[in-house]
Amino acid sequence: MTASQQCPHTAPSVLDDEFLQDPYVHYARMRENDPTRRVKTVTGMPVWLVTRYADAKAALTDQRLRKDYREIRRVMDNKAAEEGAEHPDIGDAVQAHMLNMDPPDHTRLRKLVVKAFTARRVEALRPRVEEITRELLDDMAARAAVGETGIDLLDAFAFPLPIRVICELLGVPEDRRDDFRTWSNNVVSGKDPRAAEHAAAAMAEYLLELIETKRTHPGEDLLTGLIESSEDSDRLQGNELVAMVFLLLVAGHETTVNLIGNGTLALLDSPEQHEKLRTEPERAAKVVEEALRFDGPVNLATLRFTSEPVTVGEVEIPEGELVLVSLASANRDEDRFPDAQRFDQDRATGGHLAFGHGIHFCVGAPLARLEGEIALRQLSERFPNMTLAVPREELRYRFSTLMRGLERLPVTPA
Repeated sequence: MTASQQCPHTAPSVLDDEFLQDPYVHYARMRENDPTRRVKTVTGMPVWLVTRYADAKAALTDQRLRKDYREIRRVMDNKAAEEGAEHPDIGDAVQAHMLNMDPPDHTRLRKLVVKAFTARRVEALRPRVEEITRELLDDMAARAAVGETGIDLLDAFAFPLPIRVICELLGVPEDRRDDFRTWSNNVVSGKDPRAAEHAAAAMAEYLLELIETKRTHPGEDLLTGLIESSEDSDRLQGNELVAMVFLLLVAGHETTVNLIGNGTLALLDSPEQHEKLRTEPERAAKVVEEALRFDGPVNLATLRFTSEPVTVGEVEIPEGELVLVSLASANRDEDRFPDAQRFDQDRATGGHLAFGHGIHFCVGAPLARLEGEIALRQLSERFPNMTLAVPREELRYRFSTLMRGLERLPVTPA
């Protein structure tokens, strides 16, 4: 079936706040009736949305679905002119990273960082992650001991843990971590193009200053290694160094913040699953994998565009179209994961797409898994009777078409 042959009931919908508060209801309908369909972002940008597991997995490795940010910018400019849509004009300084590139550029850039995130090197970080986790939980316990309730788990724990780890790994001072959070929220939101532009520019300016400081005062950290690699072999060119650090900082904390937040909420929503983890802490790694599948930190993979007509399922997407692959929907596909709407740490989660698939599979996945495992295990051990401090219906999700995460998660540690 071509795009022009779609039935009237597949008229574009909008990825607005109502959609993002509970996308799974909409995804279930789409997988059943319109698994690949044209929708619009809240700024009016038309995109094609892929929702079934088999189609999503195939799309993530289809070389006709390109990632080159310069071409994506051109396509978005054309669509904006045709549709009256908006999109942020984010400069090359933060866009020229491997997630926005195709081979051979992607291959060259990924080689610079992949060794830092091997399972062996990440495992060596375990003692430090354990230590930071204990410190943060000690602080939460102290606050609870003086009668404080409604402690926001995201502010107190889920955010500071991964930002401290990635800042230490890169050699970035922590004194700007709140700025990182604000910048990151605005860049990944998709709601306000101007706010995204300003945030990206501010972060790029800071990173340029940081890189110059590292050139003068090198250290034993990943950022110094990237700078020296660039200067020795000229493999990082122009804005690529700034963009690489931008990607590692944003992705290095966003994924884990949402993994911890969403995973904790899933456990609080499923007392029997929470009890299994409390009584058998060694289950933490399995809990993390199910949390990734059930309500993973990334809703939609980053933009791709069709370099030629591409058939996805039974729908032909024309050349020059923007495509979003829903990792969240694919992971709730009943054809791949039976009883997919239920959180079950004992299910077979192999093959979930929470970290993507193919050459753009998240390079930081081993670190996110380690942080999530330690965080959820220690949290359940330290506060076995933790409860939500607000009614469940008061919880809201951030406005972000890319990330899937709560705005706040107020809890009563116990």
